[in-house]
Amino acid sequence: MKTIVLTILFFCITQILHSQNEDGVVSLALPVRNSLTYNQFAVNPTFSFVRQQNKYINITNKREWMQFDDAPLTYFAGYSGRFRENIGAGISLFQQNYGVLTTFGGILNFAYNAQLNTDSNLTFGINVGAYSSGINNGRIVTNEADPSLNNMPSNFLLSVSPGINYGTAFLDFGVSVQNAILYNFSTSELFKEDPEQSIQAHFMYTGYMYSNSFFDESKFTGRVIAQFKDDNTVFSGTAMLTIPLGIWAQAGYNTLYGVHGGIGLNITKNISIEYNYEKAMGDLSNFGSAHELTLAYKFNNRERYDYSREDDVSALIAPTKKKNTAKPTNTEAEANRRASEQAKEQARLAAESKAQQEAQERARLAAEAKAQQEAEEQARLAAEAKAQQEAQEQARLAAEAKAQQEAQEQARIAAEAKAQQEAQEQARLAAEAKAQQEAQEQARIAAEAKAQQEAEEQARLAAEAKAQQEAEEQARLAAETKAQEEAEEQARLAENEDALPNATDVLGISMNELAQSTEDSKKTQTDLLARLKDVVDSKNQDLKDLKEENDLSEQGIYMEPKPFKSLSEENRKLEAIKTDLETAISERSAKIKELEELYEQRQQIDTIEMDEVNLFYRKTIKELKSEQAVALKTKSDLEAKLVEIKIATDYERKRRIKRAAYKNEEDRLAQDKSTLKYIRENTPLSDTPLTKDDFDFGENRSGNIEILKNVQNVENGFYMILAVHNDTEKRDEFLRKAVASGQKNINFFYDVNTSKYYIYHEKFDSIDQANQAQQSKGSQPYNDKISIVKIEN
Repeated sequence: MKTIVLTILFFCITQILHSQNEDGVVSLALPVRNSLTYNQFAVNPTFSFVRQQNKYINITNKREWMQFDDAPLTYFAGYSGRFRENIGAGISLFQQNYGVLTTFGGILNFAYNAQLNTDSNLTFGINVGAYSSGINNGRIVTNEADPSLNNMPSNFLLSVSPGINYGTAFLDFGVSVQNAILYNFSTSELFKEDPEQSIQAHFMYTGYMYSNSFFDESKFTGRVIAQFKDDNTVFSGTAMLTIPLGIWAQAGYNTLYGVHGGIGLNITKNISIEYNYEKAMGDLSNFGSAHELTLAYKFNNRERYDYSREDDVSALIAPTKKKNTAKPTNTEAEANRRASEQAKEQARLAAESKAQQEAQERARLAAEAKAQQEAEEQARLAAEAKAQQEAQEQARLAAEAKAQQEAQEQARIAAEAKAQQEAQEQARLAAEAKAQQEAQEQARIAAEAKAQQEAEEQARLAAEAKAQQEAEEQARLAAETKAQEEAEEQARLAENEDALPNATDVLGISMNELAQSTEDSKKTQTDLLARLKDVVDSKNQDLKDLKEENDLSEQGIYMEPKPFKSLSEENRKLEAIKTDLETAISERSAKIKELEELYEQRQQIDTIEMDEVNLFYRKTIKELKSEQAVALKTKSDLEAKLVEIKIATDYERKRRIKRAAYKNEEDRLAQDKSTLKYIRENTPLSDTPLTKDDFDFGENRSGNIEILKNVQNVENGFYMILAVHNDTEKRDEFLRKAVASGQKNINFFYDVNTSKYYIYHEKFDSIDQANQAQQSKGSQPYNDKISIVKIEN
């Protein structure tokens, strides 16, 4: 009844749950599948107890697909084994890197054994894994900064994997459910379509070899596993032989991952090392080999278990011990076999007196038992005497191991801190560069928007009140003409009034001369301002003509081109006028200032009162300053107008250039489509198979994902890129050879930002689909340097 209840409980907790895939999520699938000695509870949670005799601490490193960059890499550290007569347990930490994906977490294991009778046991176990999974941004390469990568989620998941095992004297049968429950704490959801969820069944045999040879008392272990997934079934088998000298060897085959082999060695009684090699075959043969290295420490067993007692094995560094000739008796069948063999031997040696021989044999066995008991007592006393010495030695070794471990941990922490600091520095520099680039781009866009807005506002105002503007211009010209006529009339009427005063002193005479010179420079300054205004009016009219041409061109209306004007000649004349005007204004301002200084000096003379000269120049200086202020403002307004006209003109010129570039891009796209269609339809299959050496893959690319933005005429997604060329002839040559090799779905797109052609044959909407396609690329020669490019428009 107890067995039935436990069985029902097991099947209740092993219901299979599925889940949906999310970006950055990796299922829990540790690749420690080849060893029959260490990390067994990762294969089935009951294996922390089944056939285990000790407790181990071990560190494992596995590197897969060595010939590829960023290949899968796994670090595994665990503490597991037999803790009680009926309890096994384990705990581990792990980290896995899959290209741009990474996971880090741990597994907690517990196994309980229920003994049904002398030679049969039922063991229940469970693994609970907790780990984080997400994108490693340091492995992604992009031609532009991508803010969306900062929003990729980092997921924290919980995995539950139960298992059961039924064992006899030599055989074990069992089943487990890998990732029966997979829960994402980041999204608060259960996965419904976990690709690594599977039901796993195993059969294992464990026995010993007895002979008068090198392999006497050697242990043989064989295990077969069938793993049933939704889309396929994987079979694997492994055999291991362990000899008492402390050396073991194993070999096996997996229908998915290929053949593997390994060897292990007890360096000391407690320290051991194991190495496993795996060679991919079949569909994965191109992925190369995998290497797994394990370093372990075995704790001394202070308990004698009734079930699966500890084997007596030696080590590379160990004192030679007297061989125990007594064979371990594991079952009643073995005892009967040995008893029969002893009976035959006794019959051969003492056929004449069987009864006496049996009595002597019993006496011999009793003597041996007594001698063994006395030896054990002496060994116990010797062990107690040497306990302090061994404890000190163990303490020294533990201290050395701890010191070495702490040094390695400090080095690792320092390396991680340095890497994190470098990553932060790179992120800071990238952020500063991005911020500067965005600021420049925003300033450029703002300038263009402002120019466009001002140009549109000018056009709107011109369109709404063109007649009014012309009338105002005529009115202004009439007003200026009238003002000039009135000024001339006032000058004529006040000729006598404004005549220079009669001065007799030196300062007064100098002031009259300086005033006359200032009046003479007024005409030069006025003429230069008028010429500058004419240039402004001419450039403003050119702007209006250019805008009208662009507006009509966008409406499909052709406009007769304006007469050619040399911009360099116009700019040269403009700069000459501005220079001459600046000189004239500066010289006249200097003369006015000098006249004012003479006036101040003359006014300070006590002998000269407010005579006619001082009164005249007080009024004259005020009028000259007012005229000069008007001239400076007129010059400033005209120059500001020139700046506005230049910005608007640059914008209108860019409009015309963009129209021409757009037309050129449409022509290029049409020509590219025509070329691709011709190559697809007119290239025959090659009579002889092509190799990868026949293909020119163009630009060298890394195995990381490249991100392109603002690519015209291309949809967003993940593209399987075969080659990259900036020369159309090399592009077409690659296309023809790919079609000749049987690839009819070949295609390409053009990135105007880098002036490169990207040749591809597949497009996907998710990174998981793209990674799976890249891993199963096959052996076609044009797929030799396949990479992934993400388009983000």
